[in-house]
Amino acid sequence: MDQRRERVCFLLTLRPERVEEYLGAHQRVWPEMLDALRGAGWSNYSLFVRPEDGLVVGYLETDDFDRAVAAMDATEVNDRWQRTMAQYFAAPPGARPDTSMRRLTEYFHLD
Repeated sequence: MDQRRERVCFLLTLRPERVEEYLGAHQRVWPEMLDALRGAGWSNYSLFVRPEDGLVVGYLETDDFDRAVAAMDATEVNDRWQRTMAQYFAAPPGARPDTSMRRLTEYFHLD
């Protein structure tokens, strides 16, 4: 049986004045965070940014996005990472970046 992987695309918004610092933080993502993402089922994961206004576009593939998000939510390293990254995002006070993702609807795909 051919089980299709779920392709997920989402948007986040950075504070435009913090884009360069945010990009710098991603030059040294903690190894334990990378391991947690892989272990939770995140693969082919990419982040793209439009620096002039802080728009972030994320893309990943997984067997089950809800399960992958829940698995990350259950890790201590994700909690630390989200607290560290929160300062860069234009989100309501106290909101974690990973809960501010706006998932896009896929309506076309060409293999």
